[in-house]
Amino acid sequence: MSKHLIVVESPAKAKTMNKYLGKDFTCLASYGHVRDLIPKQGAVETENDFGMKYELIEKNKKHVDAIVKAMKKADALYLATDPDREGEAISWHLHEILKAEDALDGKPVHRVEFFEITKSAIQHAITQPRQLSENLINAQQARRALDYLVGFNLSPLLWKKVRRGLSAGRVQSPALRLIVEREEEIERFQAREYWTIESDLAAQGKDFVARLTHFNGEKLEQFSIDNGARAAEIDTALLAAAQGRLVVLSVEKKQRRRNPAPPFTTSTLQQEASRKLGFSAQRTMRTAQQLYEGVDLGHGEIVGLISYMRTDAVNLANEAVTEIRDVIKDRYGAENLPDEPILYKNKSKNAQEAHEAIRPTSAARAPDSIKGHLKTDQLRLYELIWKRTVACQMMPALLDTVTVDLAAGEGNVFRANGSTVVKSGYMSVYQEDIDDKPADSPETAADEKLLPPMEQGESVELKLLRQEQHFTEPPPRYSEASLVKALEAYGIGRPSTYASIIVTLERREYVTLDNRRFRPTDVGRVVNKFLSEHFSHYVDYDFTARMEDDLDAISRGEKEWKPVLQEFWTDFKNQVKDKETVDRPGVEMMDEDCPKCGKKLAKRLGRNGYFIGCTGYPDCNYTRNVDDAVGASNEPEIVPDRMCPKCESHLVIKRGRYGRFIGCSNYPNCKHMEPLEKPADTGVECPECKQATMLKRKSRYGKVFYSCARYPDCKYAVWNPPINEPCPDCGWPILSIKTTKRRGTEKVCPQKECHFAVPYDGEIPIAEPKIAAGA
Repeated sequence: MSKHLIVVESPAKAKTMNKYLGKDFTCLASYGHVRDLIPKQGAVETENDFGMKYELIEKNKKHVDAIVKAMKKADALYLATDPDREGEAISWHLHEILKAEDALDGKPVHRVEFFEITKSAIQHAITQPRQLSENLINAQQARRALDYLVGFNLSPLLWKKVRRGLSAGRVQSPALRLIVEREEEIERFQAREYWTIESDLAAQGKDFVARLTHFNGEKLEQFSIDNGARAAEIDTALLAAAQGRLVVLSVEKKQRRRNPAPPFTTSTLQQEASRKLGFSAQRTMRTAQQLYEGVDLGHGEIVGLISYMRTDAVNLANEAVTEIRDVIKDRYGAENLPDEPILYKNKSKNAQEAHEAIRPTSAARAPDSIKGHLKTDQLRLYELIWKRTVACQMMPALLDTVTVDLAAGEGNVFRANGSTVVKSGYMSVYQEDIDDKPADSPETAADEKLLPPMEQGESVELKLLRQEQHFTEPPPRYSEASLVKALEAYGIGRPSTYASIIVTLERREYVTLDNRRFRPTDVGRVVNKFLSEHFSHYVDYDFTARMEDDLDAISRGEKEWKPVLQEFWTDFKNQVKDKETVDRPGVEMMDEDCPKCGKKLAKRLGRNGYFIGCTGYPDCNYTRNVDDAVGASNEPEIVPDRMCPKCESHLVIKRGRYGRFIGCSNYPNCKHMEPLEKPADTGVECPECKQATMLKRKSRYGKVFYSCARYPDCKYAVWNPPINEPCPDCGWPILSIKTTKRRGTEKVCPQKECHFAVPYDGEIPIAEPKIAAGA
């Protein structure tokens, strides 16, 4: 019989630890949380010193029963749940359950922490136990109480004022506000026209481009040339002044260093995985959890491949840095190894939870050496983490930059920028991506452009002057990466909660993803408007950040948790009570009479967004879509010259949660439906079934993909446009056209195991989708 019981959260981790700790230990899993607040009003007793009523989570009862049974036979308990506040709270809940079941009976209880699942880390942790941290437990209890009080008091108000099934959360609501405010900013945006003058030049037989920066001795700002007539006037003057040649005024050469990015935190991992791999925050964290818990590398050896993935820290353990430096020296040469290790400091004042950044448990375990044991997502994420970690300890990159000013007559100056990589340093392994970088930013324009050698006073050939028209663009909608970055910047939530915040916003249909960018739905806008108007204090970014600061202070023992809750609750409950009588949002009276009964019409929020309906409802059932003509009938539009293929009834155009579609007028007796937009035929034969062609389709979230016309009988699909050309490497019957910011447009093989890719500059021959007749 084993002497010690050790409890972790996941069964995969338990299986690994049983192998590492030997026969004196039995390792069981709690399968996550074991207790939670009772799911009804009164779970937090605000009038009784914030007493909290917990109950066992039903789905985990059998796992808890197994832990209780094993503890009654064991001599000591080791609580080894995750090394953060949430993990501390799970350990505490287990301790309270075991105490209530008389399973402890004075036996020693140890709390152990490890940040990587390796044999040495676990065995070391067992020798360095500590007591449960009351401060961490109280901080998590305060967080849970706050979320409960906000949710259980605001959500019923939303049900009453907007519609049933909605929810408001302490961190979810400010995140929604970010997305809605960005959308409103885009809608308010008015584009401004501006022009630039660029010259195509040649020197030493090499072509290059320069942009006009000064005209008639005056420096040009963005809107100095704001119309085509002025641009043409300047163009004419420059041609006359230049006479086909420009003279080099100055050549400025500099060498600059570009330093590597620090190792990953939870937030930066989610951002980079979104930008480089197209992973959602949830997919990133799920895959990282698998890498942390361990993968079978053959011969029954299960090894944790990365350190704990919920962390705000950017520092690395000394032993890890030593191994990373050895790897750099062996793989990339001593010239890429700095004399001393590079140290990183966290810029966030609230960096907490774990001791280290996310890193491979062994840098010597290169991705190519274990790729046969990893799933595709696991390999891609591990490779990202490995490269970033190794690169962070490498030499900076050295770039030679050149700025050349050229004169086209007196007072007219063109500028050309260029740079070349002298020493690639860390860039040979990894480069960080950036969200929404302006296409004409100086760094983008200068990078990787080599100018011909020129000397002051030299004359260069002017081949062409070009007048380029531009329009200012609105700020981009948030992607997952830029939203995570904004949440972190504003202090909304914690990195470990970002994935759940995003999932909640999508699940509640407050936002949709369109081309990987967030758009607020009508429901999201109404909820945000209601909360911003009536609970502005609680969706305020500063307030949300201050609450996080208070929770951090509780975890450090600097504040007591119950006074923090009391301060919040006193104001919050009064505000909720005051808002019981406010007008219902999402209803806008219109200066238009109902064509059916003569009463006033109103714009209302329905299940599928806004519609126009009669205020005399239910006596009058007149409705129409917002974009329908005034006086339009609420009778569905019939599709001409077509009947339902299933029951021969009329087909009509309907509107659902994802927009308009064609359905049978005999619904619900007949449930035939089809898209309003007929999928465009690519003309490319499906490489899997070879019985139909690939069609261009759009997912319910607006993302374009290409799939077999025989779906669902054949489920072959790709994200990128297919072309009728076999892969020269693996022989797969088709290739696809893929465009990325880093690599541009390429022909690539859609087979994941094949890495064929070559540049592509042709057109993508895809027909436009057809709209159904009568639509």
